[in-house]
Amino acid sequence: MRYLIVRTDIRPSQPNEVSEAYACGTRLRDENTTPETRRQTMTADNRDAALHLARALSTSGSVRNGRQRVKVIKLGL
Repeated sequence: MRYLIVRTDIRPSQPNEVSEAYACGTRLRDENTTPETRRQTMTADNRDAALHLARALSTSGSVRNGRQRVKVIKLGL
């Protein structure tokens, strides 16, 4: 099974957007319609390797300061 490891920018949101999304019962961020900007992508063949790469990407200062995030996405079954 293959995994995609992605480091993305976090889109800022205003407090009124959060309360509006909560009141309407919708999502604040929908990755299907407006994905976050990708900064770095990698692939791995197994889960352990994917998590190891994700931990390595998480040591970046931008990730630790909350401006970016790391995602591990399973590709296929």
